[in-house]
Amino acid sequence: MEKILVSACLVGDNCKYDGKNNLNKDVLSLTEYFDLILICPETFGGLKTPRLPSERNGKKVINQKGKDVTQNYIDGAYLSLAIAKENHVRYAMMKEKSPSCGVHQIYDGSFSHKVVDGMGITSEILKENGIEVFSENEIPLLLEKIKRNG
Repeated sequence: MEKILVSACLVGDNCKYDGKNNLNKDVLSLTEYFDLILICPETFGGLKTPRLPSERNGKKVINQKGKDVTQNYIDGAYLSLAIAKENHVRYAMMKEKSPSCGVHQIYDGSFSHKVVDGMGITSEILKENGIEVFSENEIPLLLEKIKRNG
């Protein structure tokens, strides 16, 4: 069965910044089509759970206290990419709005809950390396694609 990278928080892993998760039962249904490879780029990059919330602001990721945590996010992204390459992954299912995993939107860096168009660091690096990245809101689009392409 084909493998897919999945943001671990989407399947109930408590790795979100606040120690909780973003369980999405529709994402769990992907096990019918894929072997899920769970990733959490933030923890891969050395950040603890729970941790201060962080937001992407341009090329940098800054936590709520103003500390630059960009390198943690970059390190986690490249470890996620290595896992994807090792497993010949073509697709990733990522958590929208995350500074790591956002696919189409991220928070704007002001910690005011304002969302802007943009990608998280991991999603951006995966995409730059030929992996098609989908948000949890795009499961039908992903399934349509795999049915069409086999």
